[in-house]
Amino acid sequence: MQVSMTTSAGKAGQPNEDFAGAVPGAAVLLDGAGIPGTESICSHGVAWYTHRLGGAMLGRLSRHDGRDLAAILASTIEEIAADHRGTCDVRNPSSPQATVLMVRAHGGRLDYLLLADSFLVLDQVRGGPQVITDEREVTARRICSAPLDGVPRGTPEYDHIRDSCVEAMRARRNQPGGYWIAKDDPHAAEEAVTGSRSLHDLDSVALLSNGASRIVSPYGLTGWPGVLELLRADGPAEIIRRVRQVEARICAGPEARVPDDATVAHCTHLPPFVK
Repeated sequence: MQVSMTTSAGKAGQPNEDFAGAVPGAAVLLDGAGIPGTESICSHGVAWYTHRLGGAMLGRLSRHDGRDLAAILASTIEEIAADHRGTCDVRNPSSPQATVLMVRAHGGRLDYLLLADSFLVLDQVRGGPQVITDEREVTARRICSAPLDGVPRGTPEYDHIRDSCVEAMRARRNQPGGYWIAKDDPHAAEEAVTGSRSLHDLDSVALLSNGASRIVSPYGLTGWPGVLELLRADGPAEIIRRVRQVEARICAGPEARVPDDATVAHCTHLPPFVK
């Protein structure tokens, strides 16, 4: 399996909180999350967490021992939580956390795991792309932010309601009926979206962080078939270049969004059988 990757920090001079990496037959992509100014909760920061978690996951995947992907994620979450439980408040809702996307070619199949809102695009031999994501975080955010509809930005009322929405969102994290993300609780791995496909049915596989997926939504520059065409023609860097181009143009307009870290990994030359 050949893997090409590109990552870009959302803001110059700030750590890139995404992580992507690969070992023979497997790849991972993590999108870090946390709240700025919470150094008193965790002195290490989000980038440290995603890099440690991603590196440990790759170490386990490199053993080729056939362990279930959810079991690999659970043991890795526990390991990294233990690494800084003695110095940091890992149970605090604002401590570092990350989405997880993991794929592995094994025994003639592609196994995958998703936790929170990254995107897996399966380039099928027949039938066009199949896009897989964990929609629970987006659903929870939409429900929690509903009270802000129609409230003018920049007003005290907006700020007050927004704070309440943030608290409501935190209360749904890693809870039944809410959404799940890698943080300090290894049981979150049991709630991941998982599946398996025959490698014979796939031409390639793409992994995109939320920041990179903006090329499809909300920017609407192309659809998922177009994403695969861009990857085949120009590679992952072109996806991110187009996202940044739009963000630079609308950065001061009403549609402006804060640029996010963006990462793409493209897996090609999938083996028909991997022991």
